[in-house]
Amino acid sequence: MKYNSIILWVLYALLLFFIALMMQIILRYISFDMDVGFLRIKQPFVSNRFWLINFYIHSFTAVICLLAGFTQFSSRLRKTNLSLHTSFGKMYVYVVLILAAPSGLVLGIYANGHLPRKIGFSLLAVLWFWFTLVAVLHAKQGRIVKHQKFMIRSYALTLSAITLRLWKFGLANTIAPNPLELYQIVTWLGFIPNLLIAEWIISKLPSNKSFIK
Repeated sequence: MKYNSIILWVLYALLLFFIALMMQIILRYISFDMDVGFLRIKQPFVSNRFWLINFYIHSFTAVICLLAGFTQFSSRLRKTNLSLHTSFGKMYVYVVLILAAPSGLVLGIYANGHLPRKIGFSLLAVLWFWFTLVAVLHAKQGRIVKHQKFMIRSYALTLSAITLRLWKFGLANTIAPNPLELYQIVTWLGFIPNLLIAEWIISKLPSNKSFIK
């Protein structure tokens, strides 16, 4: 097995591990208990039915986006079962555009903290929607290379569900800022580095041919 293949499989394993952790977090909300997890710091909003519905939509669709988007970068799936690859791709797109990104924008508008945090989460939702939509439009017009590059950008923002929590855990256990400062820092750290890495990956890809054969 080539060295690059080993690294790729390690990354896949780590991603699946963190997705499993995300599922554990989200499963706590199935009981619809208003005093669990993230809802404990959002008590002023739990009586707001509009906010609460969007919170549950965003929470329950997060794992769908992570899993469905993950499949789109598997060349093996594309080769052995193109229809399944396409079905997962459509699932990812529909969930992001109709459910996850719009509900994320609502949560961004209602985010705790000062304006920078509200702007950060709202920008994340808008970019997530835009990158995914542009990826779809490129696919419909047969521009597969551009489609794949915008899917990388879209999935980089999907991964913010994981990276935001990693940054929060790391900072809270090292420099230990006060909660308000921590929330404002991780809001931006959760997705800006992801986008920078995505752009670096895109810069290394062939400019005129698909990287998923």
